[in-house]
Amino acid sequence: MVKKKLPAGIDDFKKIIENNYYFADKSMFIDELLNKKSEVTLLPRPRRFGKTLNMSMLNYFFNIEDRELNKNLFNDLNISNTDKMIYQGEYPVIYISLKDIKVNNWELCLEKFIGLIKKEYKKYGLILEEKRDAQENSLLNLSEHLYEKYGKKVIILIDEYDTPLVTAHSQGYYDEAIFFFRNFLSAALKGNPYLEFAVLTGILRIAKESIFSGLNNITVSTILDNNFNYFGLTEIEVEEALKYYELDYELEEIKKWYNGYKFGDKLVYNPWSIINCINNKELNPYWINTSDNALIKQLLAKNDKKVLKSWN
Repeated sequence: MVKKKLPAGIDDFKKIIENNYYFADKSMFIDELLNKKSEVTLLPRPRRFGKTLNMSMLNYFFNIEDRELNKNLFNDLNISNTDKMIYQGEYPVIYISLKDIKVNNWELCLEKFIGLIKKEYKKYGLILEEKRDAQENSLLNLSEHLYEKYGKKVIILIDEYDTPLVTAHSQGYYDEAIFFFRNFLSAALKGNPYLEFAVLTGILRIAKESIFSGLNNITVSTILDNNFNYFGLTEIEVEEALKYYELDYELEEIKKWYNGYKFGDKLVYNPWSIINCINNKELNPYWINTSDNALIKQLLAKNDKKVLKSWN
């Protein structure tokens, strides 16, 4: 029997389903999100744990655009057996990812960000004004337009919201970046009368006082909580994948290599490592050099006794 391909580096939910890639069903993330629905939910999770794929799944589920075609993507998933299917294709969705905004100065950062927002506007035949206040209020204004077009409130999905800020910190333009993005997020997420709800992902929970000041409607779920544990692979999911690819004899060794995480009370594995291990049929530290550790390097370079003590 020909085995399904593994989605190495693929984070588009539709592409994975339509091309019949191997997929660990995370669709009950939608169920929990609706059950615990907060106006704004922030989900900080480590790199390479499926944040973008999950956000892509939310987009295809809720988006009113192509609702009938998108409904078929969920036919064989767990969410299809719940009462939450009544929400499928019911909302206009603004979905942006800031994961590629990694540049060495503020002017380029703002230019790249504005280019991203302009693409969202272009989808609906709109033009983003060049004025600073229009840029800071861009998602608020787009929410209003979509509400007027569809008569329904908007869902906002922002993936890797903190990437520009992490880069700005390491490149020396943090003050300019934090000032702009604080106003941008506040306009979109606080007091937006056209907002149904919003979900943000990132790798860090940046201090609320610096980026989310004034946002008292935000719920943060970190890896210490038992909520929203749909990131990474559970032990059962790893066992099922190894069995499917006839590699179950490697389970104990794989545990030793890749079972180094605990989200809430659940043991989880790094999907990037598991996918590459199965693809290559070889145990290796696949997470090495997959991301920038500039913040950790800076912390160690400027450490004091308190930092060293916390690491011991």
